[in-house]
Amino acid sequence: MQVSQKVAVVTGAGNGIGAAIAHRLAAAGARVVLTDLDGVAVAAVAAEIESEHPRSALAQMSDAADESSIDDVIAFAEKEFGAVDLYVANAGVAAGDELEPDEAVWDLALDVNLRAHIRAARRLVPGWIERGEGYFVGTASAAGLLTQIGSAPYSVTKHAAVGFAEWLSVTYGDRGVGVSCVCPMGVDTKLLHDDAALSDTAARAVKTAGRVLSPEEVAECVLAGIESGQFLILPHPEVLDMYRQKAADYDRWLRGMQRYRATLVARTDPTT
Repeated sequence: MQVSQKVAVVTGAGNGIGAAIAHRLAAAGARVVLTDLDGVAVAAVAAEIESEHPRSALAQMSDAADESSIDDVIAFAEKEFGAVDLYVANAGVAAGDELEPDEAVWDLALDVNLRAHIRAARRLVPGWIERGEGYFVGTASAAGLLTQIGSAPYSVTKHAAVGFAEWLSVTYGDRGVGVSCVCPMGVDTKLLHDDAALSDTAARAVKTAGRVLSPEEVAECVLAGIESGQFLILPHPEVLDMYRQKAADYDRWLRGMQRYRATLVARTDPTT
């Protein structure tokens, strides 16, 4: 999809990757509705975009995982800009540690990292099929192709997000619906530096696995992926090699990951 003159919705756009994607889409000529639970932050990002690209960005405080909120955002976008052509399901949470005993934390991770994508697609895909064009971008993670050391909820829900995007592409890709799945490793966002969100082991795994990219670098890859119709968008190209190694010898890969995890735990636990 060429994004110029298209109408886009970007969730989780109050900072980080979402904000950078919204900036990049507007610079390429799209009209963008930015959403976030933080109404003040997302309004500020929209104002920045508007100052550079007038009449290209509007903000809406919204819960990306709530079905009625999704409906409201899409109705708002349609009223202000026209039918939604592109939906970037970018909002995500790094909730939970290890097996995570709290069911509410699992529910949060499932809602934001997976069900938000499903609910948005259910709302938009029928109209895209009827029109013969539409594009869905799901922000997952390299954890969805590999794993996330330290957090079962994050790893499981990101795997599920990749699986859902893949299913969308298989089912509707020949009916005018484009699908991309974004799977970066470490990105320099608030999430990476949030001690409450990531355990020491998880944070160290992310920071040592490869170069930490800026949100703007990821956004550039996302735009290129949308415009080329690429399903798997890998801002860290080395993830593809890791994924191939995993598929080539799963047991060997698991043993290697076990050793890597043990090293990380030893570095973060002074008693070991």
